[in-house]
Amino acid sequence: MKTRYLVPYLALAVFCAACTSTKKAMRTVESQRTIREGNAAPSPTNEPTLVGVTSKFLSVDSARVRVYVYIDAVRGQSPLSVAEFGDLYNLNYVMYSDYGTRDRLAYGNVPLGPENLSRLDDQIVAQFEIKNPGKDYGVLLMELSQTGTLKKVLNDLPIRFKEQRDSDRLAVFEGQQNAPLRRHFIPKNERVKIQLLDGSSKPLQGYYYRHGFEAAPSPMNTTPRTAVSKTLSVDSTFTIQSGQEIAFSQEGLYYFLTDTSQTEGLGILVTDDRYPKITQPDKLTEPLLYMSTNQEIKEMDAARDDKKALDKYWLSLMQGNPELARQVIRSYYSRVEEANRLFTSYKEGWKTDKGMIFIVLGPPDRVQRSKDKEVWVYDQKANATNVNFTFNRRSNQFVDDHYELVRYVEYQPIWYPIVEAWRNGAIR
Repeated sequence: MKTRYLVPYLALAVFCAACTSTKKAMRTVESQRTIREGNAAPSPTNEPTLVGVTSKFLSVDSARVRVYVYIDAVRGQSPLSVAEFGDLYNLNYVMYSDYGTRDRLAYGNVPLGPENLSRLDDQIVAQFEIKNPGKDYGVLLMELSQTGTLKKVLNDLPIRFKEQRDSDRLAVFEGQQNAPLRRHFIPKNERVKIQLLDGSSKPLQGYYYRHGFEAAPSPMNTTPRTAVSKTLSVDSTFTIQSGQEIAFSQEGLYYFLTDTSQTEGLGILVTDDRYPKITQPDKLTEPLLYMSTNQEIKEMDAARDDKKALDKYWLSLMQGNPELARQVIRSYYSRVEEANRLFTSYKEGWKTDKGMIFIVLGPPDRVQRSKDKEVWVYDQKANATNVNFTFNRRSNQFVDDHYELVRYVEYQPIWYPIVEAWRNGAIR
């Protein structure tokens, strides 16, 4: 194959990689919000499998909250029907006052029937209500178990009963769905509603930011970062009513408050209609920041033709081997897409600290959680065992699940060999 033919072939490989959804995600021994199993390959025996479980809560009123559990359940390659899921699985819960304590505040079994099961996209959503136990805070531990087997999946959900923020009361709903979106992003021009569970109509102050947030710095960069500021330049403001159908025509960050005296509201990232996939050549170069030199990034930024620059980059790294380049491209952008799906907050998921670690190192072997932090444990990376990455939960006005990595220069002997493995095609 002559060199002149490599450009279209590799450009197609990049596009296909961005269009291929990966099923990789985090596996856990400890309970956590997102649980997925390896590559989520179809079961050889066509057994039902829970691929992923996430959850959120919304305030109904001062006396109760509603819990939503989002479940990826499949049989082979096909999603389970709502009815089949209800027949096969049980949902139990217990609530404690905090992580690490055993002062039980509530417990129960959730009947899984038509009254509290629904489908949202490819997920099954179970919903139920929890009464306020008279505490400011609680940790809800849930167990989904398959009837007649020992298979189970755990999920934990911190719940604020007092000092709630707008994101505990407001949520984004699509069409006539009775379950809100779990993700922080929606495609532009999609019609949605931002509403309260009690159905009341209240004025919402909206803010639009065209600001492009920076990608995560390296794990070894211990220079203090400037926090996301509430004084970002606002491009426009507007007012809508809760429950009013609306579509956003411009990509960017939107922020809503029921009361402008509050400091924490509901943030929504409006994206192109292919997100969390990335397909545009100029955007495909951005996540390469984590495996590139400064000079390589400068050359791609300065290039007049993004596609040619991208192909030149990959062919150079893979020593002119187009097949190896295609394999690495698919692997890398699959992780970028999954990072976007899992970790998007006020900015794209690949730009977050969790997204950076996930893309370069892959899913952790274990996740240990507490009220204010997560610890990702990798059993073996480079020449090190039990490598830990600690993410501290930080206050953020746009989202309530913002985490920042604790950085150490000591990560260098772990990080650089793995980056080099990406660059020489050993990871694919």
